[in-house]
Amino acid sequence: MIGIFHQEIKSIPCLVIVDSIKEKEPLPTLTYFHGFTSAKEHNLPLAYLLAEEGYRVILPDSMYHGEREAEISSIKKQISFWDIVMQNVNELKVIKDGLDEENLILDNRFGIAGTSMGGITTAAALTQFPWVKAAGVLMGSPKITTYAKTLVNSFKKMGDLPVTDEMIDKLYEQLQHYDLSNHAEKLKERPLLFWHGENDSVVPFDHSYTFFEDAKQYYTNQENIQFLKETNAGHKVSRYAILETVKWFIKHL
Repeated sequence: MIGIFHQEIKSIPCLVIVDSIKEKEPLPTLTYFHGFTSAKEHNLPLAYLLAEEGYRVILPDSMYHGEREAEISSIKKQISFWDIVMQNVNELKVIKDGLDEENLILDNRFGIAGTSMGGITTAAALTQFPWVKAAGVLMGSPKITTYAKTLVNSFKKMGDLPVTDEMIDKLYEQLQHYDLSNHAEKLKERPLLFWHGENDSVVPFDHSYTFFEDAKQYYTNQENIQFLKETNAGHKVSRYAILETVKWFIKHL
């Protein structure tokens, strides 16, 4: 029986999806990050399918989301987007350390994936942690500095941004350290899957596709980097994307 266990891993509220019989056993483990304004529960279908195959899946709530939702304005949450992404990256290590302390990761088989903001988190985490063995970016951007500039420009057109130009410049400087498009050599041929809908109006399809085309040169085995595109898909993960992501981790994690 597949169990859904509500746990706090080092104070981070998570759902852990795993075969109940194997709950305390070392297993290959995937951490999956949700999108902006979403929450951990929204990724249960993918987690269930992987748990059926013998994986442990961790679904954390990001800062200001789900159980961690705070009484803040919509604009405050929006301008905190990149702080949330960077905190997600830091908390990935916290989650892994917590699992390691319990000896729950089999043979260091630890992967990461995510949707939209979670996909952006995934790409950023690959620049920081060589112990991530496989990854999946679903409608996320690996060009986070470029994407941040796009978002800032759109905010400026809508009205005054409640931040200074100095703060914005400092943000861009911070993001450079997490920007996979500037550090593609750090992939080290680790299995990396992209899925993106060509009609995505939120996160540009072009960001992930042009990065993929460039990053292929870093792989001697082209099977370890893959891009799946859906012609008529917008900013919503399809069933096809879920099933292909599950297959990817079964093969590579």
